[in-house]
Amino acid sequence: MSSLDLIRLFLAVADHRSFTHTARRLNISPTAVSKGVRALESKHGVTLFTRTTRSVSLTDAGASLLAVLKPAVNQIEDAFAELAQFQQRPAGRLRVTAPRTLGYLVAQVLVPRMHASHPEINFDLSLDNGLVDLVAAGYDAGIRLGQSVAQDMVAIRLSRLLPWSIVAAPGYIAQHGAPELPRDLLRHRTVRYRFTTSSILPPWRFVDGDGEFLLDPEAVMSANDTGVIAEVARQGLGLAYLPDIEIETDIRSGRLLRLLAPYVPPTSGLYLYFPVRSQNQPKMRALIDAASQLADEGLLDVSFSA
Repeated sequence: MSSLDLIRLFLAVADHRSFTHTARRLNISPTAVSKGVRALESKHGVTLFTRTTRSVSLTDAGASLLAVLKPAVNQIEDAFAELAQFQQRPAGRLRVTAPRTLGYLVAQVLVPRMHASHPEINFDLSLDNGLVDLVAAGYDAGIRLGQSVAQDMVAIRLSRLLPWSIVAAPGYIAQHGAPELPRDLLRHRTVRYRFTTSSILPPWRFVDGDGEFLLDPEAVMSANDTGVIAEVARQGLGLAYLPDIEIETDIRSGRLLRLLAPYVPPTSGLYLYFPVRSQNQPKMRALIDAASQLADEGLLDVSFSA
């Protein structure tokens, strides 16, 4: 028997004061009970019970051990009872990764909704534009554009398609002119996004009458943060390819001008994604339900009109 089995056996004998009754309760033989008690006594070099043909009673050593073990075991049972409640109610820390640009949506809409309905969930939000391996990084879930979600993840759509734009500062256009066709970008200065982990510059995506095509214009600067790219574009260093949510106020104020709009397709919408085995956790079910409800209400849609 393990140490825990011997403790369980000792407490049962102390409670019933009978090897026979203890054996019946634990569904083992009286001989196994006797051997277990002897093993416990031999291991610690003390006699715990006084046995006669008609009764079993605790020795002083046994009574002292019982006084310590019984409350300790009760605490252990209470701890496991508390743990079992996690199977029923959403609680604990929920680690979620989201892009920096779109993270405000999570903080502004999803987190308050979750806190109101499930106050025992602690939200741990990490903003990172790079691709994240949820399992390796210890996240419960992520929010990314659909094309960035790994195929082995469960993905739930949160928003409509997201609009993007080619933009430049008026000063840049005044100095270098505006491209009329996407391929004209190959003769312009650009500021490009760079993936954090791989350092790859993702190509710019366009559509025309012949379908979709990609361009890889020369970058005078690259950065792994769309906010930095937007700021550099405002300064007139070059053209940038950015999500409209990042540059909405710039377009409205005229600090940035939208270019080649008919050729720039929207990207897939936002998705909540997570490993398949985690979706039955109460905290994850709460997140999925809250995010799905917000998506149905359209509160996670990112729209822009100039």
